[in-house]
Amino acid sequence: MPYAAYVFDAYGTLFDVHAAVRHHAGDVGPEYQRFSELWRAKQLEYSWTRALMSAYRDFWQLTEEALDYSFHRIPEVDRSLRTKLLDAYWKLDCYPEVPAVLKSLKARGARVAILSNGSPAMLKSAVDNAALDTVIDDIFSVDALRTYKTAPAVYDVVTTSYRLYPAAVSFQSSNRWDVAGATKFGFRTVWINRTGMPDEYADLGPSLILPTLEALE
Repeated sequence: MPYAAYVFDAYGTLFDVHAAVRHHAGDVGPEYQRFSELWRAKQLEYSWTRALMSAYRDFWQLTEEALDYSFHRIPEVDRSLRTKLLDAYWKLDCYPEVPAVLKSLKARGARVAILSNGSPAMLKSAVDNAALDTVIDDIFSVDALRTYKTAPAVYDVVTTSYRLYPAAVSFQSSNRWDVAGATKFGFRTVWINRTGMPDEYADLGPSLILPTLEALE
């Protein structure tokens, strides 16, 4: 095995963050894509801002607050959909290749884990809904630290728990900023660039860039 552990970001990497709105696109209306993108952008912005202020709120609270902001910004979307959209976020679709990739890594003897900003309950729900509970060994949430990525202490949770050097861990994320933080920490990093975004953080480049998880090794 080239790496002792393969650790995955959850949202955007294993689970499609836009699935919640997409499943209700007919009710949300023609602005559904912009609405979903705004919801995700504010969710992340709130996590970074609160980490910098040392004013932690768990990721589910931030998800709710970001959704409420999105309703205010795009008033054409009916606020009565709030409960449906939040319920859908607990059961996000995983990307099609995810189950087979994780099973293959586990069959080769690697540890398979999640390291996420998500709260423990959110992550457990997503994992159970996608039937990934038998292939994921551990779910590491930032909630225990009360801060968010890209704080080095977040990535250190993996190395401390597994008693591994950073170089023995392959970390996969669709978020380029997350890849930059993990690279700085010392992980081998793989950027899953699903949407063909331009590269950034040139001094903290990934070891590998893939369009999906399918070619991961």
